[in-house]
Amino acid sequence: MPPECKGAPLARGEGECHKDAVNPQGAERLPTEGARFELGKEGDAILVEVAGRWQLEGELPSPEDVEKEIERTKPVRVVFEGSRVAEWDTSLLAFLFRLSERCRELGVETDRSRLPAGLRRLLELAEAVPEAEEARREEAPRSFLARVGEATEAALGEAAEFLSFVGEVTLALVALARGRARCRLSDFLLMVQRCGADALPIVTVISFLVGLILAFVGAIQLQQFGASIYVADLVGIAMVREMGAMMTGIVMAGRTGAAFAAELGTMKVTQEVDALRTTGISPTEFLVLPRLLALFFMMPLLCVYSDFVGVLGGAAVGVSMLGLSWTTYYTQTTAAVTLGHLFGGILKAATYGALVAVAGCLRGMQCGRSSAAVGEAATSAVVTSIVLIIGACGVYAVVFYILGI
Repeated sequence: MPPECKGAPLARGEGECHKDAVNPQGAERLPTEGARFELGKEGDAILVEVAGRWQLEGELPSPEDVEKEIERTKPVRVVFEGSRVAEWDTSLLAFLFRLSERCRELGVETDRSRLPAGLRRLLELAEAVPEAEEARREEAPRSFLARVGEATEAALGEAAEFLSFVGEVTLALVALARGRARCRLSDFLLMVQRCGADALPIVTVISFLVGLILAFVGAIQLQQFGASIYVADLVGIAMVREMGAMMTGIVMAGRTGAAFAAELGTMKVTQEVDALRTTGISPTEFLVLPRLLALFFMMPLLCVYSDFVGVLGGAAVGVSMLGLSWTTYYTQTTAAVTLGHLFGGILKAATYGALVAVAGCLRGMQCGRSSAAVGEAATSAVVTSIVLIIGACGVYAVVFYILGI
């Protein structure tokens, strides 16, 4: 290990240290961050460097990535480096013990000479004492009520975290209205482009196909009664009132909501979010607000565009299959669709945009500190967004029915 890299984090599969691991004066950065490990190569050996604060109450990395790397490369030996560990308890002992056991199973030699002396002695003691046969006990099957209780508790916890995050976003919006929010206009404009113009191709394809399918299904049924002209009414009202906003929201949930979760999750893994908090900048204001506002303002515009494209898809079926003229189809559509339908769809689209942004940013901020957690956060963001969209659609349906809209 080069002297200038002593204590510096290693990139996976590389033997060079990151250039930002040492400060400009050459002094090593104090290991005050959370628990983490980094992989590197040292000749024919894999170097596993553990650093930070390893505490049971904190977020702990999983040794699975190290095990997979050992199984994949099959090194001669594995070297454990612990010079940058700030504090540790049995969590670090369990982490290293599991890796040592896996190396023993694969016939890989381990080198612990660079670990703290106390940690080495505890590892030797743990390996010297054989595990008692009755040490591992199979858990008794939980009752149905216990499982229901755990699921209910988890759901309430999720709801509490969601409401807490909504409260943080609300406070950030209040700070923005007072001109005190720490966010940049350039970030907002970049998000506007990504949530707006960059989403037009996929919204165009989906909306046109939805309008075409609605018209095709409606035409098959209405032709039996000689009422083919009402295909225009069916497609127009369905797209403007419901499908335009809903399909755009679902598309943006899979496209943009997942991207928000992955971006913020990656920032959390690379400790950029922690860096913002350390410098006194609110991550909610700096990271969440530009994304929330961009998607909130772009969704109504995308919805109007989606309505137009969907009606155009229905017109293509009406003209090609039913023998209607473009003028007849246009006249019938404008007579059926009202401003109430249009503004109702726009209101839904704005709500769906806010829900998608909140869900994506929430899952990103909840992301763990591993690469697998980033994928899980993106998946969870899409699922949460779609559930919220469907739920909000049902609420709007009831409210509009009561108001007679």
